[in-house]
Amino acid sequence: MITATHLTKTFRDRKRGLVRAVDQLSFTCRPGQIFGLLGANGAGKTTTLRLLGTLLEPTRGSATVAGFDVKTQPEEVRRHIGFLSNGTALYGRLTAREMLEYFGRLNGIDGPALRRRVDELIERLEIGDFQKGRCDKLSTGQKQRVSIARSIIHQPPVMVFDEPTTGLDVMTSQTIMSFIEQCRDEGLTVVFSTHIMSEVERLCDAVAIVHRGKIVTEGSVSEIKAQTGEPVLEKAFLKIVNELPPAQPGSLSDARP
Repeated sequence: MITATHLTKTFRDRKRGLVRAVDQLSFTCRPGQIFGLLGANGAGKTTTLRLLGTLLEPTRGSATVAGFDVKTQPEEVRRHIGFLSNGTALYGRLTAREMLEYFGRLNGIDGPALRRRVDELIERLEIGDFQKGRCDKLSTGQKQRVSIARSIIHQPPVMVFDEPTTGLDVMTSQTIMSFIEQCRDEGLTVVFSTHIMSEVERLCDAVAIVHRGKIVTEGSVSEIKAQTGEPVLEKAFLKIVNELPPAQPGSLSDARP
């Protein structure tokens, strides 16, 4: 499970002063559920996920991942979380298999257990045909398959997806979305951020609309549509956002660390 309570992250910017990238976010994501963070670019989604992944430390508030506090138990959080974005972040000189073996060792897996786990993921994600290929020579879709395998090599109970399909072709995007659905079906806790409405409608069991670092509404896709009286999620999103008051000084959330 993931819980966030008044999670806040502020930065100091020379020109704009105090920037509230995340402003008192509170939400809960349960096992077997895909919780979506929906918002425009710069809404605070990526900063929120970096706080959950312990890449950033909260200014105020708290969060737990799989029962571990992101402030006081960051190493335990990292052991229990898988993080996938649209950037593959692979080491180009390693082969696909070597990449998985390397990350397995980083996560404390070795010997026969590592070989079994790598073989399992290579078969599951159909990496076999290019497992000996260097990562810098792989296609975008092949790289993303290796990235998926890398993110789950240690069998984490929590998965975080930060706009993982941005810039990808249709086939690769479908692979990613199918994998996210598999995570839910396997009982994992899943947080998914995006600005693509069709992905939200397909994947998310619950959605929080984030704007200027705040959650402005939360519910299922059907509940958000009913709230606005709009039959299409995109129109519902625009109606909610456009009816909000203008930004106040010190409440901007369009800066990413």
